Amino acid sequence: MSNIKEQSVRRIEGDASHTHQQLEALRVSANGRYLETSSGAPFFWLADTAWELLHRLNLEESELYLRTRAEQSFTVIQTVLLAEFSGVTTGNAYGRLPLLMDQNGQPDPARPDLTESYSYWHHVDTVLELAASLGMYTALLPAWGDKFNIKWGKGPEIFTPENAYRYGQWLGERYGQLPQVIWVLGGDRALETKLHFDIIASMVRGLKQGGATQLMTFHPPGCDSSSRQLHHEAWLDFNMIQSGHGEREITNDRRVQQDYDRKPVKPTLDAEPCYEDIPVGFKGEQGYFDAADVRKAAYYALFSGALGHTYGHHSIWSMYQGADDLLESNSQGDYFIMSWREALHRPGAKQMKHARALLENELGPDLRPNLKLIHSNRTGANRMMALQNKYNAYIYLPNGLYVDVVMGYIEGKRVRGAWFCPRTGLETDAYAAHASSGSTADSVILNQGIARFTAPTSGRGNDWILILKGV
Repeated sequence: MSNIKEQSVRRIEGDASHTHQQLEALRVSANGRYLETSSGAPFFWLADTAWELLHRLNLEESELYLRTRAEQSFTVIQTVLLAEFSGVTTGNAYGRLPLLMDQNGQPDPARPDLTESYSYWHHVDTVLELAASLGMYTALLPAWGDKFNIKWGKGPEIFTPENAYRYGQWLGERYGQLPQVIWVLGGDRALETKLHFDIIASMVRGLKQGGATQLMTFHPPGCDSSSRQLHHEAWLDFNMIQSGHGEREITNDRRVQQDYDRKPVKPTLDAEPCYEDIPVGFKGEQGYFDAADVRKAAYYALFSGALGHTYGHHSIWSMYQGADDLLESNSQGDYFIMSWREALHRPGAKQMKHARALLENELGPDLRPNLKLIHSNRTGANRMMALQNKYNAYIYLPNGLYVDVVMGYIEGKRVRGAWFCPRTGLETDAYAAHASSGSTADSVILNQGIARFTAPTSGRGNDWILILKGV
């Protein structure tokens, strides 16, 4: 089985559609609002949640998944080393377990299992290399949270401060110099006791002692942010939010804004918003989040000052294989509604690239949220968001309709308007009614007063972004 890695890497490197490149390490920008490469280029985080990737997919499946996401313009994959679905007690796709057992017959984080010629960890090595060869970083969780705080999970709880340190040190020695890795502590669990805090702190110390120099953050439970418990920790380089899957109305902008306003300044993003095709509130009878919801979550977060965004699909994070898979979780037959292979090409996943195309070149110290651009904002489902830098402004209208823009916030005597479609990535001219222009059909208007721009279409799923550029 040892030649699996070599064959797969050769296929990737030999593919002319993707040039193998050495990824640069990431760091926090000087203003503390976004990430950049070690050479100073702003980095747009467009991630996918693939929590069970390393545990449930074989190499051929992993390559299909990674190649597809690279072609869809994703830049980060979020995954877990000791995964949620009995990740330390059931083998990976090749039957390999990640850990040896201790004297009590429990998986021992201090003893990673490297006894097989193509061990669990050799498979991890290969997948990380494949992702990097396709130009994608890996946001890597050392373990899912049920391994230290079981709550509703399967566990078992295997971590102590002592073995968390040794496990972290081993990971630091093995992966600590890989520029494509970002470390993500936690894993869908709050820190509820001193022991929980001590385990995470020890794992961080171990990672750093082992040589890890990459960025670090923390993945919180639903409707929470890492900032609530850890914002002032020196090791926490940026915050992660999990706005989650329980609220029908998308409100993640408020959580991003709360993080954005915290001191000291640290970047933040929604690292787990509502997944496409997950039941609302985890109940099939309540319907499912769709592409319109995931787009709204993306632009609400980005236009509120997030450093980037994470997309997710319910069947992708779980790597759900189909009707006979995960029967315990899907007992009613409506929790997972398609396989991960089908889910790869869902509309929301394919539309995320338009957010990157719109904003990647705008990242920089001048980019900031500014709701003052909107005169008399609406509430609830029609709440609009606004973002600007020195010369450009962007206003997100979740259901079309119109927006009255307060002019004068960007430079230029005149402003040109355009409508950007988040579903297609296409632009069309935007015509405004402007009291100062004396016309109701101008795409270039004076940069003063209040101007009304009416979206090309309206209704649920008819979201639009108004782009204003100083002339």
